[in-house]
Amino acid sequence: MSASALPLAARWPAPVATVAVWALAAASVVFWGLRLTAPADAVAPPAVAAAPAAVDPIAVGRLLGAVDAPAVAAASPDAASRFVLLGVIADADGQGAALIAVDGKPARPFRVGGRLADGYVLQSVGARAATLGGSAQGPAAFTLQLPARPLAIPGPPPAP
Repeated sequence: MSASALPLAARWPAPVATVAVWALAAASVVFWGLRLTAPADAVAPPAVAAAPAAVDPIAVGRLLGAVDAPAVAAASPDAASRFVLLGVIADADGQGAALIAVDGKPARPFRVGGRLADGYVLQSVGARAATLGGSAQGPAAFTLQLPARPLAIPGPPPAP
């Protein structure tokens, strides 16, 4: 039986399958060619704004290394020397929390607006600072700074 003697429906599957395979191969080459030649500075999708989560100051304190043991208070005549700033969590609006040790006691977390010892209030926090004052909206009494970390200077390794 010759090819022309086959019915029309019997001659279509092989050419259609061949065209479909070549079309998929061409589409794949075009896709990967465009993908590999695309610029690297493509616009990122917009960030999703989420509502701020409630902050548990006790959990933040534990995360930053606060200890829940009572300690003996040491009296100091200078108010600023009674407070030691050990950690800060802040946002762009000056809100957040600070880990502060008062009178040599173990550090505790304080949220902005929270009362510390002797009527001092944590007014605001920054990247590496916390401002304390007599009231939340009043003038600042002083600002506590985190201690500067020493820079790592490359050098020879220590001798054994």
